[in-house]
Amino acid sequence: MPVAQLTLEIGIEHAQSLKDRRQVVRSLKDKLRHGFNVSVAELDESPVWNRATIAVAAVSASRDYLAGQLAEVEAAVERIIGPLGGVLLESDTEMLD
Repeated sequence: MPVAQLTLEIGIEHAQSLKDRRQVVRSLKDKLRHGFNVSVAELDESPVWNRATIAVAAVSASRDYLAGQLAEVEAAVERIIGPLGGVLLESDTEMLD
């Protein structure tokens, strides 16, 4: 059964503290979980307040479905983080069997 992982590097330009960063990350994670029924986690606690690495994982019987779903998630991330003061710096999709 295929498993897909999307790794996102996010810049949070306005973050002046860890609290600011956590607020953006928590909001993004909650919106992705509820909107797409995927697993979302912050990968590492960066010592820099204006960066975060988020991983999104999904499982399905269809590789095509997973590829489309993660493309939709990536587009949604760009829409969601803009008003939160963030920007998508980098993304990487990996498909595992």
